[in-house]
Amino acid sequence: MVYESIAAKQEVAVGPVLFTYDVLWRASHVKWASRWDIYLSMDNAVPDKVHWFSIINSLLIVVFLSVMVAMIMVRNLHRDIVRYNRVLSDEEKAEEREESGWKLVHADVFRPPNTSKMLFCVAIGTGIQVLFCTAICMVFAALGFLSPANRGSLATAVLVLFVLMGAFAGYASARLYKTFKGRLWQKCTLQTSFLYPGICFITFLLLDVMLYGYGSTGAVPLLSLLCILALWFGVSVPLVFLGAYVGYKQEPLAYPVITSNIPREIPFPQPWYLSLTFTTFVGGILPFGACFVELFFILSSMWMDQYYYVFGFTSLVFIILIITCCEITIVLCYFQLCSENYHWWWRSFLTSGSTAFYVFLYSCVYFSRLEADKGLTYVLYFGYMILISLGLFLLTGTCGFFSCLWFTKTIYVKSRALPHNFDGYNSVSCVLEADIPASLTSNCLRAVRLVSPWCVP
Repeated sequence: MVYESIAAKQEVAVGPVLFTYDVLWRASHVKWASRWDIYLSMDNAVPDKVHWFSIINSLLIVVFLSVMVAMIMVRNLHRDIVRYNRVLSDEEKAEEREESGWKLVHADVFRPPNTSKMLFCVAIGTGIQVLFCTAICMVFAALGFLSPANRGSLATAVLVLFVLMGAFAGYASARLYKTFKGRLWQKCTLQTSFLYPGICFITFLLLDVMLYGYGSTGAVPLLSLLCILALWFGVSVPLVFLGAYVGYKQEPLAYPVITSNIPREIPFPQPWYLSLTFTTFVGGILPFGACFVELFFILSSMWMDQYYYVFGFTSLVFIILIITCCEITIVLCYFQLCSENYHWWWRSFLTSGSTAFYVFLYSCVYFSRLEADKGLTYVLYFGYMILISLGLFLLTGTCGFFSCLWFTKTIYVKSRALPHNFDGYNSVSCVLEADIPASLTSNCLRAVRLVSPWCVP
């Protein structure tokens, strides 16, 4: 009855509604440099012990992998190298001791990949670009140069550094492509300049058009898009070509052993646990486990408007992630070589690069926390997460490849019993093993030398 009497006395009119507010300014004794401390200190929302738990969890994974690598290097690998290097007795020479394991593929281990050589070089070059850009951004952010008071400073730093790192991408892809005896270095450089940046720009442009169609204030203005294009075509592409020119003028990568002309047949069947599918999916589990706790806070800052400026923790997790990727790839590469399978180029890249697959799966699980009710939210979220996962795939895959390259060069350079490539140039040569059949006459040997003058008897 009371509410009905009040409603009866109300006057309803049509017109603008005015909202007023008051602002009271008070003097603060906190200095300007310290006014962002409440946001920079995440202890108010997330205790530091949570981040330290993430670090300790990651360190345990690193210690576990380091012990495995140490066991391989100290026990198995050292035992193999000592056995291969020792001087044979007359009885062992008479018995023609049969070798086994990774030494049997010494003439094929540095054979270029048999599929998609140019794409592999482009992926490695782009991975170098993403890796250097991320590492430098981490350093500047951890030192406090990317202040939250300057809105958008982190995104600007990432964009500018990615453009400037194009010279390293061109250098790495061109020199590796020359090592693979590739001749179309201009095409390789063009793909390095436009493949991954083009995918990112086209996806970003489509998402921005959708935002503009919805009338969102988050749409990037046309002038900003033109500035990005100017940085891409005016700075990044010339730097990539400059780096490729310098890289192609350099000598190819030197290998410690000589590569034969005729590929060695890989034993079949291979163990199921060394298949490409299994090693690819297993290789990304431990690196993802080293960073998934910190990944939750990064996604919260991106999609739930939470502050995240504890870049010291992020830098530690990033270093642990790189170490974990390198170690797990080395372990699986050693097992692969022991099974006489020398196709390790793409596998090393995919093994550690699969970390990005688990990151994307985790982002799919995290999406349920956003409670999205519009189709545009789905498109924006998964569009950007695919781009981030693709960049992480290139970064971690490049780290895995270079770790395997160092590992293979190290183990084969320490085995003195192998025919080494002392001229420092990885020319594809024919290795004639000592166990030549007696039926092979001197005329046949001359014919082989005429066909392949680089043969080493």
